[in-house]
Amino acid sequence: MRTRLAIRIHAAMERVFPERRVFLKSDTDTRFIRLRPVTQLFIGAGASAVVAWAIIATAVLLMDSIGSGNFREQAKRDQDMYQERLNALSLERDARAEEALAAQQRFNAALSQISIMQSDLLASETHRRELETGIEVIQSTLRDTMSDRETARTELAALQAEQAAPGSSQNATTASPAPINFMAEALAQTAKERDQIQENARHALQRAIDLELDLKLKEEQNDQIFRQLEEAMTISVAPLDKMFRTAGMPTDKIIEQVRRGYSGQGGPLTPLSFTTRGEDEPTVDELRANRILSQMDLLNMYRIAAERAPFASPVKAAVRYTSGFGFRRDPKTGGRRMHNGSDFAGPAGTDILATADGVVSHAGWQSGYGRLVKIKHDFGIETFYAHNSRIRVKKGQRVSRGDHIADMGSTGRVTGTHLHYEVRVNGSPVNPMIYIKAASNVFEEQDKRARFQDVR
Repeated sequence: MRTRLAIRIHAAMERVFPERRVFLKSDTDTRFIRLRPVTQLFIGAGASAVVAWAIIATAVLLMDSIGSGNFREQAKRDQDMYQERLNALSLERDARAEEALAAQQRFNAALSQISIMQSDLLASETHRRELETGIEVIQSTLRDTMSDRETARTELAALQAEQAAPGSSQNATTASPAPINFMAEALAQTAKERDQIQENARHALQRAIDLELDLKLKEEQNDQIFRQLEEAMTISVAPLDKMFRTAGMPTDKIIEQVRRGYSGQGGPLTPLSFTTRGEDEPTVDELRANRILSQMDLLNMYRIAAERAPFASPVKAAVRYTSGFGFRRDPKTGGRRMHNGSDFAGPAGTDILATADGVVSHAGWQSGYGRLVKIKHDFGIETFYAHNSRIRVKKGQRVSRGDHIADMGSTGRVTGTHLHYEVRVNGSPVNPMIYIKAASNVFEEQDKRARFQDVR
């Protein structure tokens, strides 16, 4: 049965693939190769498979080439756009930093002016109290003088009555001229002194009125300065608080940690004293001044915390933002892989800067990262600066924001010269652009508020 089936299959194959012979002729001999139907079938199937594979592979390559070309163009456009935005943010950040420094200088000048005005207020109040005391003395003297004058008038009237009595005319003729002349001179002197005292009192009252006006003017100027300082504190503290909250950092815990770290530099703020009256209850000006001092202390805590957190860009030169935080296509293997930082491409040797104050925890080679610098900051934050061509710091060295710590290079697992920048909080990587954009947005908001204040 099997033999018949095989014969039928062989006959069918003979009709499709008849047996062929390939002759090979030489000068001395002639040979041939016999191609059976089965052999021809395998050769045809193999050739068809090769052609089909070639067609499919060519189509796949063409489609991948077209798709990758579009992807590269789109990626290049996105990179150019990100680079322009990053450069603009860097320029705006520098400008806002300069404006913040100028605002701090203006604030210090205003604080000095408040101190001078406080001294003037104390001096004017002391002078006013002295004038009030002098007026009281003058009024007392005037009352005594007027009392003496009335007594002298009464005595004069009594003498005149004695002179007018009958039987005493002779004695009055001989004894009255001297007392009368003395009393007249005393009355004239008393009237003159009274007029002088009244004139002095009038001048003293006018001086007191002038001092009251000056005091009110000083108080109005002081109130205006207080309002300006309160507005400046509100404008300065609120954006910094927003910057920390945008970066996901709890401001209450951060400020408390900074305050504990600086607890050895002084005690609590003492209230300002604006008067010498010795009152137990603080005045309105003292309360306002203490609120401003509290806000100044909070602003200083925020400033210290901002210096110790990476609210800055690791490069200030013109660079290109080439890759962000998150999953991406691996440039080496082509597979999908998590990218724990941000990449900034630029010329070899570009200065790499520390983004916050801290201590260098690693400065050397690490597999994949190449030449790597790690800096530990406060609040559990650590920053990575990878693929450097040269490292300019040592392990254990303390650095400040803006210090030159390395040069951009292409060491480690890279495809070109760039900086790989990471931010890790308690060991977990976070998007570095959160910190860079948070600081940039704060500077933009401060600039808008400053322009609004200028216009108003």
